[in-house]
Amino acid sequence: MKTIQSLAPEAVWKNFYSLTRVPRPSGFMKPITEFLLNFGKSLNLESFTDEVGNVIIRKPATPGMENRKGVILQAHMDMVPQKNNDTVHDFEKDPIETYIDGDWVKAKGTTLGADNGMGVAAIMAVLEDNTLKHGPLEALITVDEETGMFGAFGLKKESINGEILLNLDSEEEGELYIGCAGGEDVTATFQYKEVEPEDGDIAIKINLKGLRGGHSGLEINKGRANANKLMVRFLREAVASYEARLATWEGGNMRNAIPREAHVVVTIPAENEEELIDLVQYCENLYNEEYAGLEEKISFKAEKVDMPKGLVPEEIQDDIINSIFACQNGVMRNIPSIPDTVETSSNLAIVKVVDGVGEVKILARSASDSMKEYLTTSIECCFNMAGAKVEMSGAYSGWDPDVNSPILHAMKASYKSQFGEEAKVKVIHAGLECGIIGANIPGLDMISFGPTLQSPHSPDECVYIPSVKKFYDFLIATLEQTPVKE
Repeated sequence: MKTIQSLAPEAVWKNFYSLTRVPRPSGFMKPITEFLLNFGKSLNLESFTDEVGNVIIRKPATPGMENRKGVILQAHMDMVPQKNNDTVHDFEKDPIETYIDGDWVKAKGTTLGADNGMGVAAIMAVLEDNTLKHGPLEALITVDEETGMFGAFGLKKESINGEILLNLDSEEEGELYIGCAGGEDVTATFQYKEVEPEDGDIAIKINLKGLRGGHSGLEINKGRANANKLMVRFLREAVASYEARLATWEGGNMRNAIPREAHVVVTIPAENEEELIDLVQYCENLYNEEYAGLEEKISFKAEKVDMPKGLVPEEIQDDIINSIFACQNGVMRNIPSIPDTVETSSNLAIVKVVDGVGEVKILARSASDSMKEYLTTSIECCFNMAGAKVEMSGAYSGWDPDVNSPILHAMKASYKSQFGEEAKVKVIHAGLECGIIGANIPGLDMISFGPTLQSPHSPDECVYIPSVKKFYDFLIATLEQTPVKE
């Protein structure tokens, strides 16, 4: 059976395979950090970590190219850990199992880690190839991008020497990104003292799964279902019509992933069991009908479980349900001057109600700081009216497009020369690290590009094999044609 190591370009794919062997979920960076440092040192290149854990590897210019502008090749080392409900996988121990499906590389029941493993693999290929022509190079491989861009935030100006930054974290070959959305985390917290279940009630667990999920920036405009939003529709009706009482709720696990699964435990009078089961079946049919063509098969099932020790008080329960029902989720509006690109959106990412605490976590994104503030304030007002404590954190501004960028013009010309077609210049509705790095190190000339990926942040993540060679050939040509220092 053909393996990914045999795919072209082999230099990239063999390094990507090596990355799939190293556990690297966000927040668990030690193994991958050591792997990258050892890789750089094995090539006799200056390799070190900065104070926040970013890996930096420096490669001198090839003879005759010393007068070129220094280039920073930038990617992030962490991956989003998502798996199917029936997949047994420990992201802190187990390697990612890959396979080839036609023109695509996929993973068996988990995220693939092509976001941003393909970027890291390309950087590794450049570093180890002494036949390439390039000016001074620095590999900047950042930590914990997916959970808060901590590596980018912590980067210091003195750590980096280059003038041009090539971010290899975009996901459509042939597109050059010159701007991105900013973001901010919103967390709403409800505190409560549990109350005892009613005598004669029974407990039912409702499981919602099978949703496609995906990247909460790149795929927020696909119209896919949000597990927390589907669950709250069911819960509101169950409470209103069948005397259901909420015990626990867990939905979603990453702010930047559209939630794919959710489950709740409720109690109901025993005589209402059959009607509640009918409601579950009705919702399953309804949701599959509403999302036909967008979701493959939504599963919504109920099972009897042991009675929980405590319930959410009725007034708090209603506040939680009503505020989640009302909370903005999805695309709010597109960029007026670029109407095919999302400007402002939110992802109702995580709901966890258990042991006296109800927590709702939302990621708000916008290419406009004023619209981001408007969105986060509207979410804050929604939950404030419900009596929740609301906190904002992790705010970062977007990356303002520079259409006069010298490296942009050089790369557009290079792409046309290589492939006989124009590269598309775009702004992305995702939180690239360019905006943060550019704020920390003013004056960098920045472009983001990459191979074609689909459904990052979900177990459907895959990379289009033919795009990888075009991406890598373009990267090599860009390095060869780096402008001379002024």
